[in-house]
Amino acid sequence: MSLPRRVLALAVPAFAALVAQPLMMLADTWIVGHLGTVPLAGLGIGSGLLTTVTGLMIFLAYGSTSVVARQIGAGHRDRGIELGVQAMWLAALIGTTVGALTWLAAPWLAAWLGATGEVHTQAVTYLRWSIPGLPGMLVMLAATGTFRGLSDARTPLVLSISAAVLNLILNVALVFGLQMGIGGAGLGTALAETALGLTAALLVARHARRARARLRPSWTEMMSSLAVGVPLLLRTVTLRIALLITTFVAAKQGTAGLAAHHVAMQVWGLLSYALDALAIAGQTIIGTALGAANAQEARDSTRLMTWWSVGGGAVIGALTALLRNPVAEFFSPDDDVRALVAWVLLLISATLPLAGYVFLLDGVLIGAGDGRYLATAGVITLVGYAPIALTALTAQPGQPGLTWLWMAFAVGFMGLRALTLGLRARGDHWMRLGAS
Repeated sequence: MSLPRRVLALAVPAFAALVAQPLMMLADTWIVGHLGTVPLAGLGIGSGLLTTVTGLMIFLAYGSTSVVARQIGAGHRDRGIELGVQAMWLAALIGTTVGALTWLAAPWLAAWLGATGEVHTQAVTYLRWSIPGLPGMLVMLAATGTFRGLSDARTPLVLSISAAVLNLILNVALVFGLQMGIGGAGLGTALAETALGLTAALLVARHARRARARLRPSWTEMMSSLAVGVPLLLRTVTLRIALLITTFVAAKQGTAGLAAHHVAMQVWGLLSYALDALAIAGQTIIGTALGAANAQEARDSTRLMTWWSVGGGAVIGALTALLRNPVAEFFSPDDDVRALVAWVLLLISATLPLAGYVFLLDGVLIGAGDGRYLATAGVITLVGYAPIALTALTAQPGQPGLTWLWMAFAVGFMGLRALTLGLRARGDHWMRLGAS
């Protein structure tokens, strides 16, 4: 199969699988948005915390993708699946522990992000109803990495879309049918994520039996999997701190400003995942190529996918600009919120080619197992971004403040990431050859 066809065969299903989770959050946003501006603002805080916790654990998918792909490239299929299984056991352990701590700390976390009064109550309610789904979601992340390492992009696609549909049905039934309010949206998400994780675990177990790979948990190998993921965890921590800083500043823009920021951030997340599909393909292709000691294929793949990702960002940006008003009207009946959402989406549309460049190179370096550099680059980027974002607090709340904040995020933050990742990709130090 030619390189372009391999990229498309992985990227197209990866896109649909990636957008399933933000579609779940968009479903929550649409449903809760019709409960009123205060619940929507509370969802902005609660879902921001939930996605932060989940996002911090994305190393479970990224780490297992790279290690499984390397083993496959080296011809060690059984060993690759065993490493994926251990990552899933680790995910279940982390999900249970972190979920319990987050549930207990929900009121403090919401207040720390600036939520007060009824917005604080709504945020805590959503978070506590949704957090029981965390173990299932993390198991799915680890399983997704295993499937991607096996060059199987279709299984995560089917699972993710099924969970998104289930989430929508449950949320409508719980919020509007049983009149549970924002808590129903959280419970629906938790149930859908739990079903997702259990199904993914069963499918990976079937692969393991066929390959005669070990299914029992091994503390030593779980810790080895954690060691591989720690640099990626640190990299992700810097990204999530940047997003939390962004949410903190947005909370100072008034109720309408916070609600508009939440909608815009959910849309940005959906668009980011669309662009990230090529990066996901890059993780598998780069990991497999380096595992097979084929440095030239790794370099050629990176060049091709970079051009595609930047071009894709330009196309998606143009569509976002054209559809900004209908999108704003879809998510909120409040005229002030709609106007702010439409404005921020216009800003976002102009910066998506830059985002495409960043996401692609990030995926390439993850696939290469270059976690230590990514962690270092993340710290440098965060140190540069934080003061820029916080100066938005000096602007007038509302459109001026949101404008400064989103320009700081979409241009300043992403620009710093583009600089650090681009400098690394130009050299050869990230191309470590072989299975280990």
